[in-house]
This record gives sequence, C-alpha cells and structure tokens, in this order.
Amino acid sequence: MMQTATKATKLVTVEEFLEWKPEDGRYELHNGGIVEMSQPLGGHEEVIGFSARKLTVEFDRLNLPYLIPKQALIKNIENDSAYSPDILILNRPNLTPEPLWEKFSTVTLGASIPLIVEVVSTNWQNDYLRKVGEYELIGIPEYWIVDYPGLGGRRFIGNPKQPTISVYQLVDGEYQISQFRGDDRIESAAFPELNLTAQQIFQAGLTAG
Repeated sequence: MMQTATKATKLVTVEEFLEWKPEDGRYELHNGGIVEMSQPLGGHEEVIGFSARKLTVEFDRLNLPYLIPKQALIKNIENDSAYSPDILILNRPNLTPEPLWEKFSTVTLGASIPLIVEVVSTNWQNDYLRKVGEYELIGIPEYWIVDYPGLGGRRFIGNPKQPTISVYQLVDGEYQISQFRGDDRIESAAFPELNLTAQQIFQAGLTAG
C-alpha cells in the first residue's frame, strides 16, 4: 500500500473521519491522523489485479458468499485507525451485524473478513509492523503481504532480500507466519485448494509496463 503526506495535522476520531471522507480518493486513518493514499501504479496495480482475479475465481468456484469491495474500510475498535487494504475479501452473511457497513462501507469484525492482501511499496513498515498487529487484534483470520519487489526489512524477508509472500494465519488469537517464494504453492487456510504460486503473482508485477 502506498501513501502520501498526511492531509491534516488535527487528530480526529474514526467517526469524524468516516463522516468527512470524500467519495473520490483513498484515505486511511492512522491513530487519528488522516493519510491520503496514492493510487497504485504499474507493477503494484498489476499484482493487485492479478491476485484479486485469481481469488475471485476461487471463491466463485467454491460458491462462497464472498465479495471484494472497491473502497471498503476496516476499523480497529481499539484505537482511532481505519485502513483501506489493497484486496479485502468480505463474507456477505457476516455483514448484517456490522454497525458501520450500510452507512460507511466499513467493517469492524474479524468474522466478516476471510482474507486481506496488502501489496508492498516503499512504506513497507506499515504492512509488516502496523497492520500485522492491528489485523491480529481485530481477529482477521488470514493476511497476506505480497512483497514482489523484495522491499521489506531483512528481519521480515531474509538476507539477501528477495520477493516473498508472507501469509499470516490466526491460531489461538495469534498470527503464525508462513513464507512463499519462487515456485512455492501458496498455502491458504481461506482457500485450501488454491493452485497459485508465489512466482505467478510476482510475474504479474515484474512484467508491467
């Protein structure tokens, strides 16, 4: 996920942010600070589109009641933060009890979110540090970090750095991590029969342009 400069210095609550948020543009709230997110370009966009297509085909094949919304947000109930993931898969039946869904297209419950995918860009710290902890706290069962440029810190993707997909799966309330590179087949609890390798996703970004 790419970001630009913070839009405002005044801290706001999630509720104030949701009331303010315009329909055009992408914004997140980080501990009360409004951040404008730049639109993904080039390889970043290719990776998002390819991954979303593969995941959509899979949940359609399994006849699962899922959808990938365009601009939905995830609210952390523990602080004033709200995130707009690169790919957010939602479980339609679980949206009924979501208090902010109808008015703000915002979800707060881990049970509503089978899977989130973030594609790494230069602000990789948000994906590996901030969002891992917050998505774990919300109780989101599976979170992928797709680091196709190999930008993440060495403590996250190894030394030397290399393109890596990190899959975080919630086990007894804590994330357990598995990593996939090259021709490794991605192992997903959300989609156990998914036939997709790390390299297939990386290639979508590397061939852009």
